[in-house]
Order: sequence, then structure tokens, then C-alpha cells
Amino acid sequence: MATDSFLLPVRDVVEETADARSIVFELPEDVRHAFQPRPGQFLTVAVPSDRDGLAARCYSLSSAPGDPLTVTVKRTADGYASNWICDNLRPGDTLRVLPPSGIFTPADIDADFLLFAGGSGVTPIISIARSALREGTGRIVVFYANRDERSVIFAEEWARLAAEHPDRLQVVHWLESVQGLPTAEQIKAFASDRLTYDAFVCGPAPFMKATVAALKELEFPRARRHQEKFASLGGNPFGEAVPVKDAEAEVPSTSSGHRVDDGPKQQPARLEIELDGATTTYEDWDPGTPMLDFLEAKGVKAPYSCREGECSACAFRLLEGEVKMLRNDVLEQEDLDDGIRLGCQSLPTTDTVRGTYS
Repeated sequence: MATDSFLLPVRDVVEETADARSIVFELPEDVRHAFQPRPGQFLTVAVPSDRDGLAARCYSLSSAPGDPLTVTVKRTADGYASNWICDNLRPGDTLRVLPPSGIFTPADIDADFLLFAGGSGVTPIISIARSALREGTGRIVVFYANRDERSVIFAEEWARLAAEHPDRLQVVHWLESVQGLPTAEQIKAFASDRLTYDAFVCGPAPFMKATVAALKELEFPRARRHQEKFASLGGNPFGEAVPVKDAEAEVPSTSSGHRVDDGPKQQPARLEIELDGATTTYEDWDPGTPMLDFLEAKGVKAPYSCREGECSACAFRLLEGEVKMLRNDVLEQEDLDDGIRLGCQSLPTTDTVRGTYS
């Protein structure tokens, strides 16, 4: 069972750099209700593929809520989908898209923000910055690392925003061609006088590893330290009958509404879940059925994208009880310690489970 997807017209394709394009979508009135993003979220897009029928990819929104819905895509050397988008997509074309998802979003738009971006990781970072400048009151400091000056995405936009908000926004560009790769020690020095800020980190794995290590050494609390991860989805969240890449699982798992046999049958669990401001209780959660599948069977449109444990679209916070995840390729130990779980992979291991998607 697939979540609702929408065929969106492409209003514009903007060349940001030689390797990056911003895709601006039209939002017909009858679908606007499904596209109410929070800053830092992503869209899951279906890219046509002669090999598999379609390739599902997650691309972060660079637009702020209230702006035209926009994702920014940077081509990668072996990336079929990113190259197809950069080479083929034109205004007037259409793409099938899932509603916004993701938990890389500020809890308080009025906070002071310390934003770290590497390369195309700037996409959700500029979404957060734009939203905070428009709706918030805090200070914003951006550390943006790139290979060279030609690689800087949104260079003119960053300059414009900094000029319009000189008292609130500071943008520091770090160029590998001039300064070399930033080290954890250099990042630590940059962040050391901003220990009360909310930190968000997005970029290539080595950049995120160095940045998160620096923030940990500075004892940034987990609640104020956030990192995004790029995922290449192995599954097909659009529900169409096309072959998709097999994904290995550590234990027997499900990708679409099938019960998992995992030892002796247990008694049904009690699930109390909060979604969209409403709390609902169910007394018959089959312990062999992932939470997402169970909620869908009850007619609940819980968020998800990949169904494979490869993204964070279905993430919820565990408030009581415990679950076992069949697969997890995105949450780190600190996320788990903070109670974050993946709904598409969670089986109950206690009689009662209470959680929230808020």
C-alpha cells in the first residue's frame, strides 16, 4: 500500500552551478493541502528509468515554507537520477512526488542557529536559514564548505541575505582550493563561542563526521545537535509494479504489509500514537506486523517514504514501552537513545507502546 503521491508540473529549472539545478514545482490548488513543508524537510521524487521503471530519490527542499516548492539537485558521478534531472528536466514536464517528510527541522524557529553545510548539503540549510530570517528572531551563523568558488551553490542568494540581514546573518565560506579540507579542530574553534546555538549539519560523510565530532567535544547537547543524511532508496515507495533493487536485512523483514514470523506468537500489543495533534489508541497491534503497516491497515496515513529503513521519513519518538527495528540504516545510537524509532521497521516488544510523530 503506497502513500498518496502527486503528479506535479515543473514551473522552472534554474541552473545554480554547472552541476546543480533547482527544480521549482507548480502546486495546483487541489494538492496544496498535502504540501505544507517544514524547513529542512525533503521530497521523494520518482525519476523515470528504462532499467527499473522508476528510481525513487529523496531531495531536500531549498525553499522555505510559503515560497514556491523547490528542490535543488547536484549531479553525482554515478548518480542516474541526479544526472537525468540535470540533463533532461524542463519547464512544463511533470514529476511524481510524495509529500514533504523528514525530521531535520528546527523545534524553535526563534532559536540562534549554527548551520554547517558541505557541498550540496546546503540545500536544507538554506531552507532553514530562509525560514528563520523570515519568521524567527535569532542569530544565524553559516559555515559553508566547498571545493572551490565555482562549486558554491546559492552564492548570490547568500550574499543577498547577508546584506539584507547584517545584524542577524553571518555566512563564512570555506574553500578547499584555498584553505584545504576543514578539520575537526578548525570547526571546533569556529563553533566554540556559539555553544548556546542550535546546530544543524548536512554534507558529505567526512564533513559531517568531523563537524559532529567537534560539536561533541564542545559538549553540544544532543537536543541541539542535528545531522541530515542522504539516502539512495532501495525500495519503491510509489506502489507501482516495477522491479526495484533488493535490499538486505539483518533479520526477516517486510516491505509492504506482510507479517514477519519471528518466534512464538505473542499477544497483541496496545499502541497509543499521536499524529497531527490527535492521539489514537489501538488494542490489537499484531507483534509480527511493523507499526507503519498496522496503522495503514487502520486507515491512518502515517508518514513514510522508502519503507526500507533507509530514510527518516517515518521516524517517531518512543514515549513508553519498546520496539524492535528490523532494519536501521539512518538512525545513530544517539538518535536511538533519544527515543527515535522508524515506524516502517518497528515491531512491539512490550505489551504497551506509546509514541508520537510530533
